Amino acid sequence: MDQPVWKRPRTTRPTVDGSDDAQRPQMPNLASIDLNLLVDLGALLQYRNITHAAQHVGRSQPAMSRALSRLRGMFNDDLLVRGSRGLVPTLMAERLAEKLPSVLDAIRQTVNCSVAPREWRWKVTMAIPDHQALVLLPRLLPRLREGAPHLDMVNDAVLANALRRLEQGEIDLAVGQIGAAPPGYLRRRLYADRFSCLIRRDHPVLEQEWTLESFAALRHVAIASEPNDRFHQVYDGLTELSVADCDPIVVSNVLTAAVIIAATDLVLVVPSRVAIRIASMLPLAVVEPPLELSPYEVALIWHERCHRDREHGWLRREITAAARTAASGLTEASNGELARSRVARTGRRMPRE
Repeated sequence: MDQPVWKRPRTTRPTVDGSDDAQRPQMPNLASIDLNLLVDLGALLQYRNITHAAQHVGRSQPAMSRALSRLRGMFNDDLLVRGSRGLVPTLMAERLAEKLPSVLDAIRQTVNCSVAPREWRWKVTMAIPDHQALVLLPRLLPRLREGAPHLDMVNDAVLANALRRLEQGEIDLAVGQIGAAPPGYLRRRLYADRFSCLIRRDHPVLEQEWTLESFAALRHVAIASEPNDRFHQVYDGLTELSVADCDPIVVSNVLTAAVIIAATDLVLVVPSRVAIRIASMLPLAVVEPPLELSPYEVALIWHERCHRDREHGWLRREITAAARTAASGLTEASNGELARSRVARTGRRMPRE
């Protein structure tokens, strides 16, 4: 006959609706739980022998015995009881044995960040103007697809308020013509560029001497996706030098501007690598400006809150490598295109102020 089992009486207290809450499981206080005990439990369930389990985790036999006693109190169960051939698990222990390996693995991954990039599942928003996306993304996206196939990359063409948005987490990275990083932000130079002119290949100006006067006589297209777009400073600089008209055709993105250029006698000033990329897709000629313009530097910027994140650091390295490849890959083509554009032209150059 089964012997009666003594149980400690439970105290009850009425709830608001009058029901007895003693039947409801009480959530443990995680602050009082020693996670090392879960490692001990895993060894005990694996070896079912206190001495062998202690050797596995580097404990003494008495320390493992004390750990088993604490585990029994934690789960309110004997966990391991004596049998004819040693210790045998209770039903509770068998259920724990099924769950514990995945729990311990998740804890290790959380603490050590040991998941490979190919297994990461995450989303990144990068602010990058469309003209720089034309240069960088064709080299970057294949790298990301290969290295982190579950990464969702969202591109935001607006750089307005980039610093605030980086701090607030609205965007994760920003790429563009960005100056020195203020305190709390970090900046990495990707590559430098000069400016070039885009005109249609059969433009009448190509049959003439390419001078400052012929350049200034052309009507310009300006890019302004937003009121404070740094890219718009190209046009502003030309206006200050009195070599561009004061009534440009303003469009919101560079591809729209390029299509307009291909069908009109307008001219567009863009970074040289952007010009080469566009000229490879449309019937456009790349011509060196007849005056010196300030260099164009593309940089990557991020907030310090992301600086030590492993995933973020990996992505920054991939962006840097892609930018380096894009810059070197377009340099030779750029030099060749500009050399062809200078054939039979000896215009005077205006020094940069």
